[in-house]
Amino acid sequence: MPFRLRALLYFVFFLLLTACSQQQTLQGIFQKSTPHETYARRLRQAGLDQTALGRDWLAAADKALRDSLVVTLPFQETGYFAAERATASSYRYQVREGETVRISLTLGGGTEARVFLDAFELDPDRAAPRPLASADTTALSFSYVAEDDRQHLLRVQPELLRTGQFTLRIQRAPSLGFPVRGKNDVAVGSFWGMDRDGGARRHEGIDIFAKRGTPAVAAAAGFITRVNETPRGGKVVWLADTEHSQHIYYAHLDQQLVQPGQQVRIGDTLGLIGNTGNARTTPPHLHFGIYRGGRGAVDPFPFVRHADALPPAPRTAPERLGQWVRVRDKQAALHRGPLTKATTIAGVVRNTPLLVVGSQTDWYRVQRPDGQLGYIPAKAVVAATAPLRQTALPVATDLYAQPQTGAATLDSLPARSLVAVLGEFQGYRLVRSAAGTIGWLAGIDS
Repeated sequence: MPFRLRALLYFVFFLLLTACSQQQTLQGIFQKSTPHETYARRLRQAGLDQTALGRDWLAAADKALRDSLVVTLPFQETGYFAAERATASSYRYQVREGETVRISLTLGGGTEARVFLDAFELDPDRAAPRPLASADTTALSFSYVAEDDRQHLLRVQPELLRTGQFTLRIQRAPSLGFPVRGKNDVAVGSFWGMDRDGGARRHEGIDIFAKRGTPAVAAAAGFITRVNETPRGGKVVWLADTEHSQHIYYAHLDQQLVQPGQQVRIGDTLGLIGNTGNARTTPPHLHFGIYRGGRGAVDPFPFVRHADALPPAPRTAPERLGQWVRVRDKQAALHRGPLTKATTIAGVVRNTPLLVVGSQTDWYRVQRPDGQLGYIPAKAVVAATAPLRQTALPVATDLYAQPQTGAATLDSLPARSLVAVLGEFQGYRLVRSAAGTIGWLAGIDS
């Protein structure tokens, strides 16, 4: 069956598939089927999992959970997806316990597509990633709080047979309010884990320095469980944060201004900064601690650190998205992340064509002709619009959609057809026909 006719039939199936679908909303946890799972189930119910395109879509979704690129937060990238390819992008990033992760995706102008966003936690003790949150609205955004110091993974996958662009942002923000009025994390002068009592114990919190009498305020809504005085903490206040199942500890206060059982809101004054207890020889400060159920004390800094600034916008050429480029130098490398020090995934040689599917600062996210994804410096490639050479075909030849045996046929070119060679990969040539169709030819003489 000709490729274009097959694509048309798939599109008809697709319309039938989505005609009865209802828009899904953000799901903080996967108690019900996620939008992605619902769409996959409808693919199977419509029999599209038995077609090449349907199988490719399901396989791409599964592969994205096992083979992701690695990025550093805050992160921003402009991406591209094409109707003729069933793809899924995935990004792996490190988070700290207590950080709020904010994810947003904006579709480019003229892009009309459902895009599925799914966040997962990667746990070395679990065989499969643990689902965290998902969304698939036209204003794609959600946030969640990290429960452990772990790597997380975000999968981005559009529905079938859609072409478009998107801008993805991943940023971190505090999950609690800052506990000292008028201050921020710059005022932290002693951090988690530092030696105490000559190394006999470790600091189980952070110290926030401020003038005596500065208000110590509720970092979360909750109720006061204890107001007392101890030899080490001096005048202390304990706040139960029921939303996050944790207890917040305020120590070395000069005055306590709340009572046990009192309900408080974020920002309410609990006491005044001092140096009571074993802090009497130090400048006034608040010892701030967090104790979580079943874990004890945890590092509170990620809970209150400043929010990430807006990530830098791509400086690479936006018109390259969805276009072919080719390797300029004799050799180059595909990296797992947009950093020179990132792990090398694969090597590429001069004139290898690469499809640009993402743009991030001075890097492109590219797809090698065999499907391998990675990042490459923008300076390492050139546009493939200018041909390497012109070649006349000695015999009639099929033009393929991919450089592999059994690939779909885009066109049949008669003998003596003139084609422009745009790149070379493993015995195949990426060419542009006289009609402007770009595809692959096998076994052309150099």
